[in-house]
Amino acid sequence: MPEGAVERRLAYQFRDASLLRQALTHRSHGTPNNERLEFLGDGLLNFVVARLLYDQFAKLPEGDLSRLRASLVNQQTLSELSASLSLGDHLLLGEGELKSGGFRRPSILADAFEALVGAVFLDGGFATAEEVLARLYQPLMASADPAALGKDPKTRLQEFLQGRHLGLPQYSIVKVSGEAHEQHFRVECAIAELGLKSQGEGPSRRAAEQEAARAAYELAADSR
Repeated sequence: MPEGAVERRLAYQFRDASLLRQALTHRSHGTPNNERLEFLGDGLLNFVVARLLYDQFAKLPEGDLSRLRASLVNQQTLSELSASLSLGDHLLLGEGELKSGGFRRPSILADAFEALVGAVFLDGGFATAEEVLARLYQPLMASADPAALGKDPKTRLQEFLQGRHLGLPQYSIVKVSGEAHEQHFRVECAIAELGLKSQGEGPSRRAAEQEAARAAYELAADSR
């Protein structure tokens, strides 16, 4: 069954396969769909991520913890986690959503990830859901930086480069696909002095540039 690929990436096998199928069913496809599971998963995500941050940043005040959590459970982050599990390839969508590219829309991907978390909880219990989330969030927690709170990826990259007296990054459009009302952009970010290039994708040029900047920052930081 196609859902088996999701289980392998998730490193969790469902006892009740219908829960996984429901988590991957968008409301446009029919009922039962993933809306109620999404509600459940949202609550779990906020709690588990709060606990992970509380343990990792023992001296960070409440306000900064809240802002860090918001950055780790926002639509962009959840859609990226969803993409890492290839949920878009297995979503059950109505005909209209299929035609408009709903399988790659960040809001639908983020909702599916929340629903998946809710499904894992119902299938395996809280401890299992917490374990799965801790594993998925491990790379994000490792790179969580309180000093970067409130800064978007392009700003953070620019400040990083300026602090090292390097030139500003150059952004260029690599590809634009889709209909005029539903375009998808791929952008390249190049840092000539470091010999680094990265790419990002999104529903707008700005969103794609932010993703390319995020990837470039990670490459540049690793090269220090």
